[in-house]
Amino acid sequence: MEVRTRIAPSPTGDPHVGTPYMALFNLIFARHHGGKFLLRIEDTDQSRSRRQYEESIFKSLHWLGIQWDEGPDIGGPYGPYRQSERTDIYRKHCQQLLDQGKAYKCFATPEELKEMRELAGKMGKRMGYDRRYRNLSPDEINTREKEGQSYVIRLKVPLTGECEYEDMIKGRITCPWSEVDDQILLKSDGFPTYHLANVVDDYLMKITHIIRGDEWMTSTPKHVLLYDLFGWERPSFMHMPLLLGQNGKKLSKRKNPTSVFYYKESGYLPEAFVNFLSLMGYSMPEDKEIYTLDEIIKDFSLERVGVSGAFFDVKKLDWLNQHYLINSIPEKDLWAKIREWGFSDERMEKIIPLIHTRIKTFGEFMELCSFLFITHIELNEELLTPKGTDKTQAVQILQGMILSMEKQENWKRDGFDRASRDVAEFFEVNHKKIVMRILFATITGKHQGPPLFDSIEILGKDLTRARLLNAIEFLGGISNKKLAELTKRWA
Repeated sequence: MEVRTRIAPSPTGDPHVGTPYMALFNLIFARHHGGKFLLRIEDTDQSRSRRQYEESIFKSLHWLGIQWDEGPDIGGPYGPYRQSERTDIYRKHCQQLLDQGKAYKCFATPEELKEMRELAGKMGKRMGYDRRYRNLSPDEINTREKEGQSYVIRLKVPLTGECEYEDMIKGRITCPWSEVDDQILLKSDGFPTYHLANVVDDYLMKITHIIRGDEWMTSTPKHVLLYDLFGWERPSFMHMPLLLGQNGKKLSKRKNPTSVFYYKESGYLPEAFVNFLSLMGYSMPEDKEIYTLDEIIKDFSLERVGVSGAFFDVKKLDWLNQHYLINSIPEKDLWAKIREWGFSDERMEKIIPLIHTRIKTFGEFMELCSFLFITHIELNEELLTPKGTDKTQAVQILQGMILSMEKQENWKRDGFDRASRDVAEFFEVNHKKIVMRILFATITGKHQGPPLFDSIEILGKDLTRARLLNAIEFLGGISNKKLAELTKRWA
């Protein structure tokens, strides 16, 4: 049997560090066993999927030297490798489950679902959907369809008993079916959910080993059930340790810089970052911490995969990067590498017009522009809380900037300008005296400097976003509850 693994990211945002983390271990496992590693794009969420995000996934993995054997950009024997191009396949398989009575049409309205969730919450139950449309008669279904009522197709999950499956790392896993909801398989727009498309694609693409993060363990019973209902042989499951932030919780983009490009633009070396990611879920013999990708492929052993969550320790990344920088870049080549990273002619041509009339001597160049070349700027609470504001309000304004920019999907000059004005209006504060002063202090660490919006364009999305997050954290942070309230208000 040929070992076949895959990574299946969704192109709905910037590539999270969790994507190369999972890609890396799928690649390592496949290469260790002489098998194939696939890339599949799971773009069934049509409202959020973007082709530019797909390109970002390719670029981030290529930067790290992670190459796949089959995928949407290079083809392969089991394509297409974009789920949006495979909808007929999913509908055919969903119809098969309907015909066999293993799935059903659910006509629940948004209002009904809301009521169910509220009732479940009051009763202390986890699930919201109460299966009220599970046993409709054919006549009732026909009547509702003739009336034009919208419906989704749900999986009929057993009402009693347990799901059992083997995890290659954690051993035998059991889960009562009573804790698993009747998962939606096909949405009302005819597109599949992740769960149906994932299982159908993995089977048709002959994936033998599903290697993914611990957060998917709650979904695995639904996937196991689908394999069994279709009469297919189950693949092997292997759930890797979750990436954890400094607070010990799942590494979240709401609290941390999680884009791969943030680390690229901050000046980390790809070899160091790959080495660091492999340390997240694995330990080499004799606790060896510095090694090549080829070494871990050669020596890989399941027994050395971690069970508990993996702390995303940036200090460890810094240490590793320094080692690679010293040992892989000769002193005579160092300036060329630094210039390529941050002082290219193309980048400098964008910066010079911003400071041409602002400097009296060459020596003032770095004084004005240092914030464009450093990862961590020194923050000042007094500058971040101009007269008439406090830390809580400043945090709300900074978080509002992130929400506005994300909604626009425009982190360039005009997007930042528009967001700053939207935020001023939303919080009913002065744009110039409050919002702009907070943003200047957040981005530059000072109260004045080169034009802010042009500087944002040069700094780029990932570093800009990281500075907003850093300032929020510096001022005391924002609780999940407050963040959820603000997000709801903003929406």
